[in-house]
Amino acid sequence: MKVVLFGCWVVLAMIPRQTNTYTINFNRTDWDDVQSPKCGPNIDLMNVSTVNTINQIRLSFTENPTEMRIMWVTNKVDERNLVQYGPLRTDLNYTSFSFYDQHKFADDTYTSGFIHNALLVNLIPGRIHYYQIISNGQTSEVYRFIAAPDTYSDAPVNIFHTGDVGAFGTSVMVTKNMIDRMEEEDFHATFVCGDLSYANKHSGEKPKNNWAKQEIWDTYGAMIEPVARHMGYMAAPGNHEIDVPDSTNENMTSYMRRFALPGNGRYYGFPLGMVYFVAVSTDESIDEKSTQGRWLDNRLTWVNERRGKYPWLVIFQHRPIYNSNLNHGNWTGVNGWDTDFDYPDKNGWPKAYEKLLLKHDVDLILNGHVHHYELTYPTKENKTTTNYDDDKDFRAPIHITCGHGGQKLYRYTWDTEDENDKENTYTDHVPEFVSFRDNAHWGHCELSFIDRDTVQHRMFRMGESNAANVVNITRRHGNGASLGQGWSWGVWVGLVVLLVR
Repeated sequence: MKVVLFGCWVVLAMIPRQTNTYTINFNRTDWDDVQSPKCGPNIDLMNVSTVNTINQIRLSFTENPTEMRIMWVTNKVDERNLVQYGPLRTDLNYTSFSFYDQHKFADDTYTSGFIHNALLVNLIPGRIHYYQIISNGQTSEVYRFIAAPDTYSDAPVNIFHTGDVGAFGTSVMVTKNMIDRMEEEDFHATFVCGDLSYANKHSGEKPKNNWAKQEIWDTYGAMIEPVARHMGYMAAPGNHEIDVPDSTNENMTSYMRRFALPGNGRYYGFPLGMVYFVAVSTDESIDEKSTQGRWLDNRLTWVNERRGKYPWLVIFQHRPIYNSNLNHGNWTGVNGWDTDFDYPDKNGWPKAYEKLLLKHDVDLILNGHVHHYELTYPTKENKTTTNYDDDKDFRAPIHITCGHGGQKLYRYTWDTEDENDKENTYTDHVPEFVSFRDNAHWGHCELSFIDRDTVQHRMFRMGESNAANVVNITRRHGNGASLGQGWSWGVWVGLVVLLVR
């Protein structure tokens, strides 16, 4: 699947010319008329039962760098449902057969396509591999991906991260920007920090009987395929995937059936070369008595015992613990804000969680939930620093919220969104912890782990080819550290280049 721009048309999900395919078309003038903060027009929904071609292809990493999991959907199955793959395009000499299932969901009005799941093994870490799917009497094109670098590798790692995407016109255009970036650089993975499809609240309305509209999940799968079939597509659940009071009765059923992720799919960890990534679920308890809290403490302890392998430790999640946008408030009340904190009625958020971040020297926290972009300075316990000459011993993670992936932006407060009564969600006073923020543009974020000490963060606004915010983040070694005993690390911003257009 590929996005191609023809004059005033954007064509997404162009599947080879056969009958009963699915194509998403957008009139460019409709996109140009989109006014922030309202998201673009809805995508015409996919009816998977009528689509004969292989669709919704996506990859995901396992905890083993010699493996890659692949999923796809068909409306029928025959005796041959498999993937042929290998390190040479002209010699796909490995074969993996899929297992598949078909699901009915709670309202009994929808039956899924056949959701296939296959495991690619014996990959060469860090190498480009090629694959082709044969399923339902169809043969896909040959696609490529980069296997995870080996755990002792110092090879650079390049990722996208985003959140709160949906299946809207703006979602398509953000995806288009990512595809354009893939023409310029190789990427290993995409990380989605929750609220993927908004199937439970499409167009701002909850579906009948409070159940997610499954056709939106199929449409979302088709929309992301041009990205997800070329790299690991890793997700953390958001409140629109999980049963919470202001969401639906979905209880993550769709998310769990449609995404094959490590561990239990809600919280898990895996290596990507010199970076260790951990997903957490911000709608489940995380104190020391909870299953997730005990798991996270143990997993981060395990990583720190191997910090020589994984100098970078990154957590991705949905709800941020530092946020300057008035919508969703600020969990920790930095700078004495008198705000209603926005967090679920679960134990351990945010104080017990932040103690774990500091105990285990976590470097970066990637977030969604708040529909804007925000980059913090190193921040902990409601304190931050921007002067590293005076604060040489200050150790704290940097928090990055990239929740402007397509859904309506949080540019104005919820109670003042009338045309004549709009209040900006940013106050005149910028909190001390904020390095850069933007509540007026959609976009996506990128991280390039250049070496063991430096990562570059970039934020691209929708429709723009140059990054709007570029920051080099350098890790600072702690005193008295020794290899093999768990290194003590700090994070500081070495260079901030703000390219504001």
